[in-house]
Amino acid sequence: MDQSTDLTGNNLSLKGDALEYPLCSEWREDPEGSMFHLANILLVLGFMGGSGFYGLLYMFSFLSLGFFCYSIWAWSDLCTTDSFSWTFGLFFICLAQVIHVSYRLRCVTFDKDLQNLYDCMFKKIGVSLTQFREIVACCDGDIHTIEKGFCFAMEGKTSIDKLSVLISGRIRVTMNGEFLHFIYPFQFMDSPEWDSLKPSDEGFFQVTLRADNRCRYVAWRRKKLYLLFAHHRYIAKIFALLVRNDIADKLFSLNKAFDSRGFRYDLRLPSFCHRPEIENRLESQTEQPAERDS
Repeated sequence: MDQSTDLTGNNLSLKGDALEYPLCSEWREDPEGSMFHLANILLVLGFMGGSGFYGLLYMFSFLSLGFFCYSIWAWSDLCTTDSFSWTFGLFFICLAQVIHVSYRLRCVTFDKDLQNLYDCMFKKIGVSLTQFREIVACCDGDIHTIEKGFCFAMEGKTSIDKLSVLISGRIRVTMNGEFLHFIYPFQFMDSPEWDSLKPSDEGFFQVTLRADNRCRYVAWRRKKLYLLFAHHRYIAKIFALLVRNDIADKLFSLNKAFDSRGFRYDLRLPSFCHRPEIENRLESQTEQPAERDS
Protein backbone atom coordinates (compact mmCIF):
# COMPACT_ATOMS: atom_id res chain seq x y z
CA MET A 1 0.00 0.00 0.00
CA ASP A 2 2.80 2.43 0.85
CA GLN A 3 4.60 1.81 -2.44
CA SER A 4 1.44 2.36 -4.50
CA THR A 5 0.74 5.54 -2.59
CA ASP A 6 4.25 6.82 -3.28
CA LEU A 7 3.93 6.02 -6.99
CA THR A 8 0.61 7.85 -7.20
CA GLY A 9 2.10 10.87 -5.46
CA ASN A 10 5.08 10.88 -7.80
CA ASN A 11 2.78 10.71 -10.85
CA LEU A 12 0.74 13.65 -9.58
CA SER A 13 3.85 15.68 -8.98
CA LEU A 14 5.15 14.89 -12.46
CA LYS A 15 1.79 15.93 -14.01
CA GLY A 16 1.89 19.12 -12.00
CA ASP A 17 5.37 19.87 -13.28
CA ALA A 18 4.26 19.16 -16.85
CA LEU A 19 1.30 21.58 -16.55
CA GLU A 20 3.52 24.41 -15.40
CA TYR A 21 4.59 26.80 -18.19
CA PRO A 22 8.33 27.37 -18.57
CA LEU A 23 9.51 30.68 -17.26
CA CYS A 24 11.40 33.08 -19.49
CA SER A 25 14.68 33.51 -17.71
CA GLU A 26 15.79 36.42 -19.88
CA TRP A 27 13.99 38.58 -22.46
CA ARG A 28 15.73 39.19 -25.77
CA GLU A 29 17.01 42.70 -25.94
CA ASP A 30 17.29 42.82 -29.75
CA PRO A 31 13.97 42.72 -31.71
CA GLU A 32 13.46 40.49 -34.71
CA GLY A 33 14.97 41.60 -37.98
CA SER A 34 13.30 43.89 -40.52
CA MET A 35 12.40 40.90 -42.72
CA PHE A 36 10.15 39.52 -39.97
CA HIS A 37 8.25 42.81 -39.62
CA LEU A 38 8.01 43.27 -43.39
CA ALA A 39 6.50 39.80 -43.71
CA ASN A 40 3.79 40.63 -41.17
CA ILE A 41 2.98 43.93 -42.90
CA LEU A 42 2.61 42.17 -46.25
CA LEU A 43 0.34 39.53 -44.73
CA VAL A 44 -1.88 42.22 -43.22
CA LEU A 45 -2.14 43.96 -46.60
CA GLY A 46 -2.88 40.66 -48.29
CA PHE A 47 -5.77 39.78 -45.97
CA MET A 48 -7.34 43.16 -46.81
CA GLY A 49 -8.01 42.02 -50.39
CA GLY A 50 -11.51 42.16 -51.84
CA SER A 51 -13.59 39.74 -53.90
CA GLY A 52 -13.55 38.97 -57.58
CA PHE A 53 -10.61 38.13 -59.81
CA TYR A 54 -8.71 41.32 -59.10
CA GLY A 55 -9.33 40.95 -55.37
CA LEU A 56 -7.94 37.40 -55.45
CA LEU A 57 -4.95 38.54 -57.47
CA TYR A 58 -4.25 41.32 -54.96
CA MET A 59 -4.63 39.02 -51.95
CA PHE A 60 -2.47 36.13 -53.18
CA SER A 61 0.21 38.49 -54.50
CA PHE A 62 0.74 40.07 -51.08
CA LEU A 63 0.47 36.70 -49.32
CA SER A 64 3.16 35.31 -51.63
CA LEU A 65 5.49 38.20 -50.81
CA GLY A 66 4.72 37.89 -47.10
CA PHE A 67 5.43 34.16 -46.90
CA PHE A 68 8.56 34.63 -49.03
CA CYS A 69 9.87 37.18 -46.50
CA TYR A 70 8.99 34.73 -43.73
CA SER A 71 11.01 32.05 -45.52
CA ILE A 72 14.05 34.34 -45.69
CA TRP A 73 13.66 35.16 -42.01
CA ALA A 74 13.33 31.47 -41.07
CA TRP A 75 16.34 30.52 -43.22
CA SER A 76 18.55 32.87 -41.21
CA ASP A 77 18.05 30.65 -38.14
CA LEU A 78 19.53 27.20 -38.72
CA CYS A 79 17.56 25.72 -35.83
CA THR A 80 14.15 26.45 -37.42
CA THR A 81 14.02 24.14 -40.41
CA ASP A 82 10.35 23.34 -39.75
CA SER A 83 9.47 27.07 -39.82
CA PHE A 84 11.27 27.47 -43.13
CA SER A 85 9.56 24.42 -44.58
CA TRP A 86 6.06 25.66 -43.66
CA THR A 87 6.57 29.24 -44.80
CA PHE A 88 8.21 28.23 -48.07
CA GLY A 89 5.41 25.73 -48.73
CA LEU A 90 2.77 28.43 -48.15
CA PHE A 91 4.71 30.77 -50.42
CA PHE A 92 4.65 28.17 -53.20
CA ILE A 93 0.88 27.60 -52.78
CA CYS A 94 0.09 31.34 -52.92
CA LEU A 95 2.35 31.79 -55.93
CA ALA A 96 0.50 28.98 -57.71
CA GLN A 97 -2.79 30.75 -56.93
CA VAL A 98 -1.44 33.99 -58.44
CA ILE A 99 -0.56 32.16 -61.66
CA HIS A 100 -3.95 30.43 -61.75
CA VAL A 101 -5.96 33.63 -61.22
CA SER A 102 -3.84 35.49 -63.80
CA TYR A 103 -4.52 32.74 -66.34
CA ARG A 104 -8.26 32.92 -65.65
CA LEU A 105 -8.19 36.70 -66.08
CA ARG A 106 -6.45 36.25 -69.39
CA CYS A 107 -9.15 33.82 -70.49
CA VAL A 108 -11.99 36.32 -69.93
CA THR A 109 -10.55 39.22 -71.90
CA PHE A 110 -12.57 40.44 -74.89
CA ASP A 111 -11.96 42.49 -77.99
CA LYS A 112 -12.47 46.25 -77.94
CA ASP A 113 -16.15 46.30 -78.99
CA LEU A 114 -17.26 43.68 -76.48
CA GLN A 115 -15.17 45.26 -73.72
CA ASN A 116 -16.87 48.62 -74.40
CA LEU A 117 -20.23 46.87 -74.28
CA TYR A 118 -19.37 45.38 -70.90
CA ASP A 119 -18.11 48.69 -69.49
CA CYS A 120 -21.11 50.71 -70.67
CA MET A 121 -23.99 48.30 -69.99
CA PHE A 122 -23.13 45.35 -67.78
CA LYS A 123 -20.32 46.39 -65.45
CA LYS A 124 -22.28 49.18 -63.76
CA ILE A 125 -25.02 46.77 -62.69
CA GLY A 126 -22.65 44.25 -61.13
CA VAL A 127 -22.22 41.64 -63.88
CA SER A 128 -18.90 39.86 -63.42
CA LEU A 129 -16.49 39.03 -66.22
CA THR A 130 -17.26 35.32 -65.95
CA GLN A 131 -21.01 35.99 -66.29
CA PHE A 132 -20.37 38.30 -69.23
CA ARG A 133 -18.30 35.53 -70.80
CA GLU A 134 -21.42 33.32 -70.72
CA ILE A 135 -23.40 36.12 -72.39
CA VAL A 136 -20.77 36.58 -75.10
CA ALA A 137 -20.55 32.83 -75.69
CA CYS A 138 -24.30 32.80 -76.36
CA CYS A 139 -23.78 35.09 -79.36
CA ASP A 140 -20.50 33.38 -80.36
CA GLY A 141 -18.70 36.70 -79.90
CA ASP A 142 -19.70 37.84 -83.40
CA ILE A 143 -19.96 41.53 -84.32
CA HIS A 144 -22.28 42.23 -87.26
CA THR A 145 -22.12 45.22 -89.63
CA ILE A 146 -24.82 47.20 -91.44
CA GLU A 147 -23.73 49.58 -94.18
CA LYS A 148 -25.23 53.04 -94.54
CA GLY A 149 -28.74 53.00 -96.03
CA PHE A 150 -29.34 49.28 -95.41
CA CYS A 151 -32.15 48.03 -93.20
CA PHE A 152 -31.83 45.98 -90.07
CA ALA A 153 -35.59 45.26 -90.11
CA MET A 154 -38.48 46.10 -92.43
CA GLU A 155 -42.01 46.82 -91.35
CA GLY A 156 -44.25 43.74 -91.54
CA LYS A 157 -41.57 41.61 -93.24
CA THR A 158 -38.70 40.91 -90.82
CA SER A 159 -39.42 38.27 -88.20
CA ILE A 160 -38.55 38.78 -84.55
CA ASP A 161 -35.96 36.09 -83.89
CA LYS A 162 -33.15 37.84 -81.98
CA LEU A 163 -32.19 40.53 -79.49
CA SER A 164 -29.59 43.06 -80.63
CA VAL A 165 -27.50 45.88 -79.14
CA LEU A 166 -26.02 48.65 -81.25
CA ILE A 167 -22.26 49.03 -80.73
CA SER A 168 -21.51 51.95 -83.04
CA GLY A 169 -23.35 54.12 -85.54
CA ARG A 170 -26.95 55.33 -85.52
CA ILE A 171 -30.24 53.66 -86.51
CA ARG A 172 -33.31 55.55 -87.74
CA VAL A 173 -36.68 54.07 -86.72
CA THR A 174 -39.68 54.83 -88.96
CA MET A 175 -43.26 53.62 -89.25
CA ASN A 176 -45.31 54.12 -92.42
CA GLY A 177 -42.53 56.42 -93.60
CA GLU A 178 -42.77 58.67 -90.53
CA PHE A 179 -39.78 59.18 -88.26
CA LEU A 180 -40.16 57.90 -84.68
CA HIS A 181 -36.76 58.09 -82.97
CA PHE A 182 -33.07 57.25 -83.25
CA ILE A 183 -31.21 54.32 -81.73
CA TYR A 184 -27.77 55.22 -80.40
CA PRO A 185 -24.77 53.06 -79.38
CA PHE A 186 -25.28 50.72 -76.43
CA GLN A 187 -29.06 50.73 -76.84
CA PHE A 188 -31.15 47.71 -77.78
CA MET A 189 -32.34 47.76 -81.39
CA ASP A 190 -35.38 45.54 -80.89
CA SER A 191 -36.21 45.64 -77.18
CA PRO A 192 -39.95 46.48 -77.67
CA GLU A 193 -40.40 43.54 -80.03
CA TRP A 194 -38.49 41.23 -77.71
CA ASP A 195 -40.55 42.19 -74.67
CA SER A 196 -43.87 42.02 -76.54
CA LEU A 197 -43.53 38.34 -77.45
CA LYS A 198 -43.60 35.27 -75.29
CA PRO A 199 -40.87 32.65 -75.86
CA SER A 200 -43.27 30.46 -77.87
CA ASP A 201 -44.79 33.31 -79.93
CA GLU A 202 -43.77 34.52 -83.37
CA GLY A 203 -44.15 38.01 -84.79
CA PHE A 204 -42.89 40.59 -87.25
CA PHE A 205 -41.48 44.08 -86.89
CA GLN A 206 -44.05 46.84 -87.30
CA VAL A 207 -41.34 49.47 -87.73
CA THR A 208 -38.42 49.88 -90.13
CA LEU A 209 -34.88 50.19 -88.79
CA ARG A 210 -32.45 51.78 -91.26
CA ALA A 211 -28.76 52.59 -90.74
CA ASP A 212 -27.94 56.31 -90.93
CA ASN A 213 -24.25 55.40 -91.21
CA ARG A 214 -22.06 52.32 -90.94
CA CYS A 215 -23.27 50.45 -87.85
CA ARG A 216 -21.93 47.56 -85.81
CA TYR A 217 -24.04 45.48 -83.48
CA VAL A 218 -24.11 42.26 -81.48
CA ALA A 219 -27.11 39.91 -81.63
CA TRP A 220 -28.39 36.96 -79.59
CA ARG A 221 -30.72 34.38 -81.12
CA ARG A 222 -33.99 33.91 -79.21
CA LYS A 223 -33.68 30.17 -78.64
CA LYS A 224 -30.06 30.29 -77.49
CA LEU A 225 -30.74 33.25 -75.22
CA TYR A 226 -33.73 31.56 -73.58
CA LEU A 227 -31.61 28.46 -73.00
CA LEU A 228 -29.05 30.68 -71.29
CA PHE A 229 -31.81 32.19 -69.13
CA ALA A 230 -32.95 28.72 -68.11
CA HIS A 231 -29.49 27.84 -66.81
CA HIS A 232 -28.62 31.25 -65.32
CA ARG A 233 -31.56 32.95 -63.63
CA TYR A 234 -29.41 35.92 -62.61
CA ILE A 235 -28.54 36.67 -66.25
CA ALA A 236 -32.26 36.47 -67.10
CA LYS A 237 -33.02 39.12 -64.48
CA ILE A 238 -30.20 41.31 -65.78
CA PHE A 239 -31.55 41.21 -69.33
CA ALA A 240 -35.10 41.88 -68.12
CA LEU A 241 -33.85 44.98 -66.31
CA LEU A 242 -31.83 46.23 -69.28
CA VAL A 243 -34.57 45.61 -71.83
CA ARG A 244 -37.31 47.33 -69.83
CA ASN A 245 -35.09 50.28 -69.04
CA ASP A 246 -34.33 50.58 -72.76
CA ILE A 247 -38.06 50.50 -73.57
CA ALA A 248 -38.65 53.31 -71.10
CA ASP A 249 -35.98 55.39 -72.84
CA LYS A 250 -37.60 54.75 -76.23
CA LEU A 251 -41.03 55.75 -74.92
CA PHE A 252 -39.56 58.99 -73.67
CA SER A 253 -37.92 59.73 -77.03
CA LEU A 254 -41.02 59.13 -79.17
CA ASN A 255 -42.45 62.20 -80.89
CA LYS A 256 -44.85 60.60 -83.43
CA ALA A 257 -46.35 57.20 -82.78
CA PHE A 258 -49.87 57.04 -84.23
CA ASP A 259 -51.35 54.39 -86.45
CA SER A 260 -53.76 54.94 -89.35
CA ARG A 261 -56.76 54.86 -86.96
CA GLY A 262 -55.34 57.63 -84.81
CA PHE A 263 -54.37 55.43 -81.85
CA ARG A 264 -51.05 56.00 -80.13
CA TYR A 265 -48.71 53.05 -80.18
CA ASP A 266 -47.49 51.79 -76.82
CA LEU A 267 -44.16 49.98 -77.17
CA ARG A 268 -44.88 47.91 -74.09
CA LEU A 269 -47.91 46.21 -75.66
CA PRO A 270 -47.93 43.22 -78.05
CA SER A 271 -49.77 45.37 -80.61
CA PHE A 272 -46.44 46.93 -81.50
CA CYS A 273 -45.40 43.80 -83.33
CA HIS A 274 -47.18 42.49 -86.39
CA ARG A 275 -49.30 39.43 -85.54
CA PRO A 276 -52.36 38.29 -87.56
CA GLU A 277 -54.57 37.48 -84.57
CA ILE A 278 -54.12 40.99 -83.16
CA GLU A 279 -54.87 42.61 -86.52
CA ASN A 280 -58.08 40.57 -86.91
CA ARG A 281 -59.15 41.60 -83.44
CA LEU A 282 -58.57 45.28 -84.22
CA GLU A 283 -60.45 45.04 -87.52
CA SER A 284 -63.45 43.39 -85.84
CA GLN A 285 -63.51 46.13 -83.22
CA THR A 286 -63.57 48.86 -85.90
CA GLU A 287 -66.25 47.11 -87.98
CA GLN A 288 -68.73 46.77 -85.09
CA PRO A 289 -69.30 50.55 -84.59
CA ALA A 290 -69.76 50.96 -88.37
CA GLU A 291 -72.51 48.29 -88.41
CA ARG A 292 -74.30 49.97 -85.52
CA ASP A 293 -74.27 53.34 -87.33
CA SER A 294 -75.80 51.76 -90.43
